[in-house]
Formats: sequence, structure tokens, C-alpha cells
Amino acid sequence: MEPKAPGADHAAIERERGYLLRYARLQLRDPAAEDAVQETLLAAIEGAARFSGKSSLRTWLTGILKHKIIDHLRRNSREQPLSSGDDAAEADAVDALFAGDGHWRDFSADWGNPDAALENRRFWAALELCVQRLPARTARVFMMREVMEMPNEEICKALDITATNCWVLLHRARLTLRECLELQWFGKPEK
Repeated sequence: MEPKAPGADHAAIERERGYLLRYARLQLRDPAAEDAVQETLLAAIEGAARFSGKSSLRTWLTGILKHKIIDHLRRNSREQPLSSGDDAAEADAVDALFAGDGHWRDFSADWGNPDAALENRRFWAALELCVQRLPARTARVFMMREVMEMPNEEICKALDITATNCWVLLHRARLTLRECLELQWFGKPEK
């Protein structure tokens, strides 16, 4: 009996649809997520023979999806100017976290063991909720950097923003997510 050649099974590819859709929705937050997943599944089925099995099927599909998302973001940034309407409200929210001397107004809640939290599905649901509350551009930059692990230079190129703007958006995202996670996950009570 001849050993089975490497490749991806069509049914196995289709079973990953739910995971890929959740991943895409975190990045795109609009109906384009479904389109990106469809394009990913189509590319995977057409290129199933190229799947060597050196990584898991999910990892391979996520890599394809990342490229589809980046392509969508590049197209979108060329087609629509990024509005700055969110910037003032976002800056006010960030400023409210600090006292006049630049120190935190409140210390963080006890976050326990962050590594254990990452293994918890409820944590990921809380993070997803918090990311969805961010302004779209801020969330997009954060997800591209921290989830898709894109270098800042690629993010700047894909979204046509400066390196300084990228750093500001990442800083705001991290501060806002810190506060949101304290409320949604770590249980620090609101004042």
C-alpha cells in the first residue's frame, strides 16, 4: 500500500470555518470577514495539494487568512480615508486614566496568573468584547500587531499611516484594553 501523499482534506478544511470566521471578525469587524474566510477556504481547497503537513491545518489556514485580511485592509485603506473623529474621544479616555502628575489614577487589579488566563476561553471572549469596543482603526492596528504579529513597518504600509501614529494607536489600544479587561475579566469594580 502506497503512503498517502501530503495534502489537506476538503472536509477538514471546511471544519475550520467557524474558527477562521471568529479570527476574521476580530480583525475586520464587518461583513468582509465572511468574504475573507470564503476566499481563504477557496484558496485552501485549490491549493490543498501544497499543504505539506509541517504545521497543523489550522495554522496553515490561519496563515492564508492573514494574507487575505491584509489584502482587504490595504484595499480598504486606499479606498476610504481614515476618519479622525474617534481621535478626540479616544485621547480624552486615555487622559482620564492618568493624574496631572502623569501617574495612574488607579492601580491595576490583581491579574493573577496571566499565562493561565490565556488558556481560558472566557478570557478570550472578554478580550474580543473589549477589542470590539475600541475605535475601528485602533482595534485594527492592535490586532495586526499583537494577533497577526505584523511588524510595525508593514502595518504602516498597509494602513498608510506614519510610524508615530501607529505607536500612538497601539499605546491607546493597550491602555483602553487594560481598563476594559480589568472590568470584564479581572473583576475590578467600576467607580
